[in-house]
Amino acid sequence: MISPKGALPIASDSSDTAALAKLALVLASESPRRLALLKQAGIVPAAVRPAQLDETPLKNELPRACALRLAAAKARAVKAVAGGPQTLVLAADTVVAVGRRMLPKPETDDEVCDCLRLLSGRRHQVVTGIAIALPSGALRTRSVMTRLSFKRLTAEEISAYVESREGIGKAGGYGIQGRAETFVRLINGSYSNVVGLPLAETVALLRGSGFVC
Repeated sequence: MISPKGALPIASDSSDTAALAKLALVLASESPRRLALLKQAGIVPAAVRPAQLDETPLKNELPRACALRLAAAKARAVKAVAGGPQTLVLAADTVVAVGRRMLPKPETDDEVCDCLRLLSGRRHQVVTGIAIALPSGALRTRSVMTRLSFKRLTAEEISAYVESREGIGKAGGYGIQGRAETFVRLINGSYSNVVGLPLAETVALLRGSGFVC
């Protein structure tokens, strides 16, 4: 089911030459962070159409496989309702994991607290799956992993972060672009990936798909 919230009209171009020269991009995400990251790279989608899917991991599913599966499912779902002959659909899904264990996107303060207690003083991985649905309906996908290490968090730090409400709805119960950046002791890999969309890899995939950016 596609959420109408945030949906924007897709601009049409009656000129065949102009249409061939520039594909329209639809972002299949309701994340304001992903939209801001694209704008940071000079990319403004023609439309934003979030896909509402069940994001529960499958039994024995690994983090990378889960992120890629969900990104592909989002791209296909939005392409089915918003895909024109000159439209690309970009979707992504981010998973935070400690080893094989995937952390939730907390809906409550208690869940945020549980995530932070698990991450405290430990290494974890952030994996983002990227999927682009081409005008033909074919998919191009890629995954990016960033490894991080959190310092050991005090009960006071966890409590203060929970009270800030920054972790609600974010993979792993934190957003690195906010207060949680002070928790990071080491980071190896793409910072923008931890925010929600690895920019270098996403731009390369878009360009390889024929999008002018």
